[in-house]
Amino acid sequence: MRFLILLISLAALGAFAQPFPSKPVRIIVPFSPGGVADSSARVISEKLGARLGQSVVVDNRPGASGNIGTQQVAASAPDGHTLLLGFDGTMVVNPHVYAKLPFETLRDFAPVTKLGDATLILVAHPSVPAKDLREFLQVAKSQNFSYGSAGTGSTPHLAGELLAQRTGIALTHVPYKGGGQAMGDVVGGQIPLVFTAVATAQQFVRAGKLKGLGVSSARRSASLPDVPTFVESGLEGFVVDSWVGILAPAKTPRPVVERLQKEIAAVLGEPETRERYATLGIEPVANSPDDFAAQIRADLARWEKVVRQAGIRIE
Repeated sequence: MRFLILLISLAALGAFAQPFPSKPVRIIVPFSPGGVADSSARVISEKLGARLGQSVVVDNRPGASGNIGTQQVAASAPDGHTLLLGFDGTMVVNPHVYAKLPFETLRDFAPVTKLGDATLILVAHPSVPAKDLREFLQVAKSQNFSYGSAGTGSTPHLAGELLAQRTGIALTHVPYKGGGQAMGDVVGGQIPLVFTAVATAQQFVRAGKLKGLGVSSARRSASLPDVPTFVESGLEGFVVDSWVGILAPAKTPRPVVERLQKEIAAVLGEPETRERYATLGIEPVANSPDDFAAQIRADLARWEKVVRQAGIRIE
């Protein structure tokens, strides 16, 4: 009997001591292929696999504004072999706009690292009588405007709501099923404004088909350096970036989380990766698990106030 117990104990110890990773790693992207979030995962997957010594596969599981794929990761084994490409809209906005969610951000996930921040921009059709945000805010005091976004509860949607709340102007949100549709309508003049990622709008701004009124990042965008920030336009502290990051299921061992963070940070530090992220309009970050967790908590609190005041709700 003692011999049997010893064998079981040794087997358990061997399983616990099994090196990570012991099999291919999956990054579940809760959106369709081709978008900025999906691309940010694919840029790092091959190089990350080389550093881990196992293949890293991107697995798209779209649906319900990212909630379906996110829940799948929450329910996965906490061993580091199934990871989530987390998007701020899903992780810190959806908990406030959806009446029910199949996951809880703080309870069900172990943050690994923020991959980067995607700069947001407010763009206008040439018919809007303003060349920048400062002029637009003056015009908007006496004229109501509508603006499009990638959908209800998206970060660009909330950025517009925050702008209205901070300045007292009237902005009517027009939700689209993706940023591409919204861009098509603002270029065509069906709507006057769109809040979106710089990567989505930059070609139209450069071609003179749209006006870049302002970027809501802390610094000007390297790809559109002539467009001022919201802070430069007089809105002190108005910084809204859309972030992407890697999270693991809750209870993933800390050494596994730290190993993943270390290797991802190394990949993000490579010039080729940084160049490819620049084309996506993403500024690489690679912060620590604790710093990433702190931002998630702060963003949850920040967007709760905006969502509540705007009365945004999805049943």
